[in-house]
Amino acid sequence: MSFEAILGLGQTAAELGLISALTVLALFVSYSMLNVCDLSADGCFTLGGAVGAVVAISGHPYLSIFAAMAAGMLSGFITAFMQTKLGIDSLLAGIIVNTALYSVNIAIMGSLSKGGSGASMLNMNKTETVFTKVKELFAGGPLGKYNILIVAFIAVTLAVVFISLFMKTRLGLAIRATGDNADMVRSSSINPKIMTVIGLCVSNSLTALSGCLLAQSQKSVSIDIGTGMVTVALASLLIGGAFIGKHKKIPLRAIGVVLGAIIFRLVYTVALRFHMPAYMLKLISSVIVVIAIAAPYIKKKYPEFARRISHKFSKKAEDGQNA
Repeated sequence: MSFEAILGLGQTAAELGLISALTVLALFVSYSMLNVCDLSADGCFTLGGAVGAVVAISGHPYLSIFAAMAAGMLSGFITAFMQTKLGIDSLLAGIIVNTALYSVNIAIMGSLSKGGSGASMLNMNKTETVFTKVKELFAGGPLGKYNILIVAFIAVTLAVVFISLFMKTRLGLAIRATGDNADMVRSSSINPKIMTVIGLCVSNSLTALSGCLLAQSQKSVSIDIGTGMVTVALASLLIGGAFIGKHKKIPLRAIGVVLGAIIFRLVYTVALRFHMPAYMLKLISSVIVVIAIAAPYIKKKYPEFARRISHKFSKKAEDGQNA
């Protein structure tokens, strides 16, 4: 493999890793901070891509970013409303919203058709996006071919700074406290239901932003663009946690999950480079999640396991000598 090919491989992994890092940061807010497992991420990711594509095709590339985030916030609000006001379990609420978004996303993508019928795919080859705008800005310079990397890096940097500052505010501290102990928060005259709503709105807005950027970078959006994003985000979150640790400050933990997303995408890119079938990538995701979750437990149990093996072999050696 040539040096140029390695650089291209790294650039692709960095671009996809940074874009998907926004979804990982969303899971960082909902799962790590708020202690809510939101399974609507797959549908919300596609929702962001669909809304962003429709608005961009209509001639508003910059507005598409804010429209996608607003749609994500609405999705998060509905998920939180079902949990807090309708008494539906968080896992079930996420599944219900994710299922409903399938129909909603098809309707949104079909809104540009003449008959108003649904569509499962939109093409943006001739559409102005935030990436084409940045490419035009750096046209003729060495940074022109890094337009996707530049936009993704700026978006992730702003997201990390926002989360780091937001979690230090009184509202952010209340959200973190809700995730740690909702009963204690309730006794402190803070409504944990409102904190859940705010937390999921912030989380889902980042997920939708991630979907919007991926769709615009690929110049297309399909109904299955978000399939498996929960698994990818969880794996990246656990990988980042293994590198940084759980007891570090919020900015370091946020940077850690971004690194986890890039590492995960690098594994994906290398697997594709070595001609692994695309249908095997979901299996790779599952294996990475299992390894990331089980690694701390195995590390903890390894000394005991090693002692048992050593004792068993030493006992066999003694029996052999006695015989």
